[in-house]
Amino acid sequence: MGFGGLIGLIVIGLIAGYIAEKVTKSDHGLLTNLVVGLIGSFGGGFLANTLGLRIAPGFWSTLIVATVGAIIFLYLWKMLRGRR
Repeated sequence: MGFGGLIGLIVIGLIAGYIAEKVTKSDHGLLTNLVVGLIGSFGGGFLANTLGLRIAPGFWSTLIVATVGAIIFLYLWKMLRGRR
């Protein structure tokens, strides 16, 4: 992955984390949004592959997959933290 790919990954992670934060009514900072978005991109990609979904390469499809993964991650995180 080149420098442009790394910048794209960071941008998509930030946007996906921000959208997931708003959907789940969470309150995080910029760094947490980035981490959640990056986890979501890997988790969403894994889930899409497991379900046999073919995702077209590109910004928008990657953003959608990352956002869905980040939302799922935040809901699971809240559910696990609520059990304490």
